[in-house]
Amino acid sequence: MLSISIPRPKCLQKPLAVPQRHMFGPGPSNVPPRIIEAGAKPVIGHMHPELLQIMDDIKSGIQYIFQTQNPMTLAVSSTGHSAMECAFVNSVEPGDGVLVAVNGLWGERAMDIAERLGSRVNTIVAPPGAFFSNAEIEQALSKYRPVMFFLAHGESSTGVLHPLDGIGQLCHKYNCLFVVDSVASFGSAPLCMDQQDIDIVYTGSQKVLNAPPGTAPISFSERACQKIFNRKTKPVSFALDLKWLASYWGCDGKPSRVYHHTGPVSGFYSLRESLAVFAEEI
Repeated sequence: MLSISIPRPKCLQKPLAVPQRHMFGPGPSNVPPRIIEAGAKPVIGHMHPELLQIMDDIKSGIQYIFQTQNPMTLAVSSTGHSAMECAFVNSVEPGDGVLVAVNGLWGERAMDIAERLGSRVNTIVAPPGAFFSNAEIEQALSKYRPVMFFLAHGESSTGVLHPLDGIGQLCHKYNCLFVVDSVASFGSAPLCMDQQDIDIVYTGSQKVLNAPPGTAPISFSERACQKIFNRKTKPVSFALDLKWLASYWGCDGKPSRVYHHTGPVSGFYSLRESLAVFAEEI
């Protein structure tokens, strides 16, 4: 017969204690009471119709905050890092050329992810605190002819807000997807996905949206979807496979949704409320 041999942890016999902190970094940020209260609502099933409606509300909210009409818009059930991987895992196949703008930590992370996927990675590099001119970007696009160009809009490691205007048009001129990391910038600087010809953009719930960490809004353009859904190989990640995520989120135009994973129900509540607050204020 089995018996308990590991003693009960003494640390878990004490009440949970969390200090109140004023956080002034790029994130996580202090969560307003209204959003905390939303996250404390009763947990329901991840496929219950009420939760699917909340997910639909979230999709509409993300389309608003990114200023896009893309049907392929959803929230990854994780932080901004997973949204970054979701963008790469779905869009890049082994041997594909990827161009990464590196002027801080997030460009370095993107380069690491692209290399792990077996892509041919090239970079344009600027010292910390600097950014790239459109002429420099076009020169690199012309030279390397990548299928994807990655740029961090808000490079939080150096405090740089990178200009976006005109880059999407340059990428499309060279038949390249334009991918923007807006985790540290979204909500604090203008970003209009459709008008700026951005193909994939993502952010995190814990930054300007003032929600707890754990959900990451992301949107894919029609150009991006054509590349993703016509790839020759399956994405290496099942958890981040856009085909499955699209079905769970109702983005594929089909009448019924297919279970993919158990979404973070309470996190969806909080994200939905944070999007409502954003829409009220901006």
